[in-house]
Amino acid sequence: MGTIDPKQMHIPQPIRESDGAGATDLGPRDVMRDMENPDMLVPPITDAGLVPNLKFSFSDAHMQLNKGGWSREVTVRELPVAKTLAGVNMRLTPGGVRELHWHQQAEWAFMILGSARVTSVDQNGRNFIADVGPGDLWYFPPGIPHSIQGLEEGCEFLLVFDDGSFSDLNTLSISDWFAHTPKEVLSANFGVPISAFEHIPSDQVYIYQSQVPGSIESQQVPDPYGTIEPGFVHRLMAQPPITTPGGTVRIVDSTNFPVSRTIAAALVEIKPGAMREMHWHPNNDEWQYYLTGQGRMTVFSGNGAARTFNYRAGDVGYVPFAFGHYIQNTGTDSLWFLEMFKSDRFADVSLNQWMALTPKQLVQSNVNASPELMNALRVAKWPVVKYPGIPPVVEQQHH
Repeated sequence: MGTIDPKQMHIPQPIRESDGAGATDLGPRDVMRDMENPDMLVPPITDAGLVPNLKFSFSDAHMQLNKGGWSREVTVRELPVAKTLAGVNMRLTPGGVRELHWHQQAEWAFMILGSARVTSVDQNGRNFIADVGPGDLWYFPPGIPHSIQGLEEGCEFLLVFDDGSFSDLNTLSISDWFAHTPKEVLSANFGVPISAFEHIPSDQVYIYQSQVPGSIESQQVPDPYGTIEPGFVHRLMAQPPITTPGGTVRIVDSTNFPVSRTIAAALVEIKPGAMREMHWHPNNDEWQYYLTGQGRMTVFSGNGAARTFNYRAGDVGYVPFAFGHYIQNTGTDSLWFLEMFKSDRFADVSLNQWMALTPKQLVQSNVNASPELMNALRVAKWPVVKYPGIPPVVEQQHH
């Protein structure tokens, strides 16, 4: 594998063109990382004050490798500001199994690619077996046991838990319980001889390789107590999006996915040249996962403080409660990302809509607004905006 010749690329320097602030960096540096973070190397002149780090890449997270798949996680250990939610990125091979287990936290998931079979049983003895594919969600309430298994092509997905200090390696697993229970107790519990437990695991299995299961019809288990309804799965991509000139938004919370009582989310598409409008959330912090493309987010925390971060596929972003922010697509392809909240409802406040629905004289005098601005205010909320004649923001301009 060849190395990159610095002479063949433009090396960015921490010098802002608009005002000449900064100087060259001639010391040890990670040039590739600087190129990925142009707005951190050269912050916009409007950035100021102290805002904590609001970015962590799954590429910088520890990989837990098992036969049957892998996992990596971003928790408060990796991103200290993210106290409300934690995320796990997991891959299962064809037939790979995330073993029978349960959590003290709720589990919300988004299938990125491939397909899997999920199973569960609730406290009333009702079971649930379903196959999930790209764009599908599942949600398992705290304490409800479940499993995940990769189907023919395997799968990769994002898991989100409603506690920032959660770790997927600290899970209540069936194999772990078996391994740490005397065999005579297991014998008494199940009514079989001790010899029946000679080959149980000696430790937590976590992820293991198995055979690809047969059709879902062949795997059904007759349940006298019935099946869990309306179920733990939601087909997000089958949901009609909110469409604006700048992109699309699909919102999922307890209003259309009733079981999801502690996590609300939106799947956002920002087209090239568009942006997630200036807004904030009045219910909780925002935990983000970037799926495709590249963009930048500026977060305003009040008292003259604002900071800009660059994101690309595989990154986690975070916005503390009620902080104002916007996200711009800085690439040439659509930017897709998830925004999630520890809440039963999705809620956001649009700066544009707030101003449009406030007495005009008050708005005009508050920010010395021009007639052009006042006439452009919209009473209808556009989560993603794009206007003709407005030049796109392209990340490469900083290189």
